[in-house]
Amino acid sequence: MQHTCSTPISLRFVIGGYSTSVFRSFMIYSDISDEECDSFTVSLYGCSPLLSFFRPLDLSGGAPHRPSTSAAPSAVLGGSGRLSETSVMVVVIACNLFRTLPPSDNPDFDPEEDDPTLEASWPHLQLVYEFFLRFLESPDFQPAIGKKVIDQKFVLQLLELFDSEDPRERDFLKTVLHRIYGKFLGLRAFIRKQINNIFLRFVYETEHFNGVGELLEILGSIINGFALPLKAEHKQFLIKVLIPLHKVKCLSLYHAQLAYCVVQFLEKDPTLTEPVIKGLLKFWPKTCSQKEVMFLGEIEEILDVIEPSQFVKIQEPLFKQIAKCVSSPHFQIAQHLATMWIRKHLPPPLVKMVIEYLKQFLTDLCLSFIGLSKGYWSHRIFA
Repeated sequence: MQHTCSTPISLRFVIGGYSTSVFRSFMIYSDISDEECDSFTVSLYGCSPLLSFFRPLDLSGGAPHRPSTSAAPSAVLGGSGRLSETSVMVVVIACNLFRTLPPSDNPDFDPEEDDPTLEASWPHLQLVYEFFLRFLESPDFQPAIGKKVIDQKFVLQLLELFDSEDPRERDFLKTVLHRIYGKFLGLRAFIRKQINNIFLRFVYETEHFNGVGELLEILGSIINGFALPLKAEHKQFLIKVLIPLHKVKCLSLYHAQLAYCVVQFLEKDPTLTEPVIKGLLKFWPKTCSQKEVMFLGEIEEILDVIEPSQFVKIQEPLFKQIAKCVSSPHFQIAQHLATMWIRKHLPPPLVKMVIEYLKQFLTDLCLSFIGLSKGYWSHRIFA
């Protein structure tokens, strides 16, 4: 016999900014008794007190949370019929995940050199994230009901957590946000806008945000699903947000994901090639050889997908930059440039156009090669 269970009226209180009275409409229909349902609800509410996990007392006090929290994923999947978002959303998500992230222990923290500070409460948080993912991925999950809880405020709090130093948490957040983006159509534009704001603040104000790579990875999937023709807002995001991300000092932390997003745009709309190349040339590094190698690698990826009609528009400024780079004292830069235009896997029409343009640009290139050949310190360039 199926039973209907809902959160008792006596449990109306505020947790994590959400009132339980908001969720009175959510019900559980499953093959469990009212007593079992009530017991599960009480267990979840028992998970709501937050512990710091930094004091020995709290480390031991976290043990009672674990059985209740670890049982939650099984409970979500164990029943048949419609899910109840009430206890799950209020207790497990609002209370256990949303928190103010602590400042870095190392004020001079360098993400490229230093190991990240791992979250002390991760064993507990991991269970909550697993619970939330199973909840979102359950076949009984109903976005029409869930949108009453998973709203813009919820998304903002979720995005703030992407600044966590713990890469394990950011990896879970990436999956959670991707699931939310896929299931809640009404939140898609808002999510893109908030990611846009995070990137702009990162580029022009702070130059610090731990989750840039993860957010770009999500965007790579989102861009791949954009319908054609691309909307003006998407093109503006590429030129005004993604391209300026190239100028940040810590580019190496997220360049692979950023280059993937840029190439995805160019595959969608080849006419964006000219503003993209000109944008890259604008932010071309002057003193950082490591960044210059990354820029050249991205140019090579773009050449793999560029159309001959678009190459004509960017060949002159591109080869002027190439001529400057050929004589670079950094051997990886020179090595990239020494082979770029003889890449055999370029489309034949593009190879022909490159050769024709090199003839016109031969003087500058020859001067660069002459300078390169006179006592260059690395023999690998001539191998």
